[in-house]
Amino acid sequence: MTPLSGPVPVVLVGVHGHGRSHLRNLRRLSDAGLVRLVGVCDRRPVPDSLLEGLGPVHHSSDLSGLLELTGAAITVLVTPIHTHLPLARIALDHGSHLLLEKPPTATLAEFDELCTAVAASGLACQVGFQSLGSSAVAAVRALVADGAIGAVRGIGGAGTWIRTSAYYERAAWAGRRRLDGRDVVDGALTNPFAHAIATALAVAGADQAVSGPVELELFHAHDIESDDTSCVRLHAPDGTPISVAVTLCAAEHRPPHLVVHGDAGRIVFEYTLDRVTLHRPGEEPVTTEHPRTDLLENLVAHIGRGEPLLVPPAATRGFMTVLEAVRRAPDPTPIPESAQQVSVEAEGTRRVVPGVDGLVLRSAERVALFSEIGVPWTPAAKAAS
Repeated sequence: MTPLSGPVPVVLVGVHGHGRSHLRNLRRLSDAGLVRLVGVCDRRPVPDSLLEGLGPVHHSSDLSGLLELTGAAITVLVTPIHTHLPLARIALDHGSHLLLEKPPTATLAEFDELCTAVAASGLACQVGFQSLGSSAVAAVRALVADGAIGAVRGIGGAGTWIRTSAYYERAAWAGRRRLDGRDVVDGALTNPFAHAIATALAVAGADQAVSGPVELELFHAHDIESDDTSCVRLHAPDGTPISVAVTLCAAEHRPPHLVVHGDAGRIVFEYTLDRVTLHRPGEEPVTTEHPRTDLLENLVAHIGRGEPLLVPPAATRGFMTVLEAVRRAPDPTPIPESAQQVSVEAEGTRRVVPGVDGLVLRSAERVALFSEIGVPWTPAAKAAS
C-alpha cells in the first residue's frame, strides 16, 4: 500500500439521506487538511448549497467515469444495501480504498465475495459501524477482563426508537426484504439497530464468529416486508449468550444500550453516547465517557501511516452471520392493528405497540426472547439457524 501525502482525494457515492452526515464529516476533515472531496456520485441532482466551500467538486451518476476523472484514493459508499458489492467492486477495480456503510452486503455469500475482492486488490476497506470506533468498547472489555463484575452470565441489548411511515417512504428499498429479485434485508435488526448487534458481538469477542443457532423472532407493525420489532439471541464462541431486542414502534425514544450481566455486578453501555456505567452491589454506580475515532479519519491514517483499521470486513463476519439468519428466516409476523395505537402526524403515520418498550427492556435484563417473557400481541415466532 503506497502512502499518500497531502489531503487525500475522496469521492462520495450517495449524497442524500445518510450521505449528508458523511458530507458534513468530509467538510470537517477537509477543513483539517486531511481530505479533499473531488467528486460526488448520485443519480439525483445535488444542490450547489451542499457542496459550498468545498472547492471544485465533480458530479456524475457514473462511478467508474468519476473515479477515472478524479483518481480518488478513497470511495465512501452510502448507497442502498443491495448495491454495495457491485459499487465496491468498481471502486476497487479503480484502485480506490473503501469506506463502506453498514451492513456491508445483503447476503453472507456477497460478503465473502467482498472479502475476496478486497484481499485481491491489496486495498483497504473500512465498514461503517461507527460505534466500533469508540474506545468505550475496549473499556467495557477491560472491566470484564479485570473481573469488575465477576463471571459474565450474558449480554443483553435494547433499542426503542420511533419511526413513522415517512421512514419507509424515503426510498424504494426501505423496509424491503427483496427488491427487483435482489436481496435487500432492510430490517430493524440489520440496519437501524445493526450497531447494537455489532457492538454486542465486539464486547463478547464474537465479532468474527458466533456459536450455535441464531434464534430470531421477527415482527412488523408498519405495512412493510421486513421487521420493525424484533429480537435475536445467539452465543459467543465461549458460550456467552447474547440477545438484542429492538423496536421502531416505541412509545418513547431512548438511547439504545447493552447490559453486560455478571455474577458480581453489571455494566451498562450506551453505545451511541460512548458512555459506560459500572454497577456493583453496595456501591454507587460509576459512569465514564470515552472518545471515539472517526472511521474515515482512521482509514486516512491507515493509508498514510499504517495505523490498524478499526473495522475491517473480518470484524463484521459475526454480524453478517446474524444478517444471513434474518435473510433466510420466514417473513416477519404482522402485529395486529388491534394491538397498535395509530396516529397521523406531520412527519407521517406513527404506529406504537403498547407495552413493547417494556418487553424490549425486559429482554435485555434477562437475555431472553420475546416469547420467553410474554408477548400479548402475537404468537411466538420460529427460530432460524
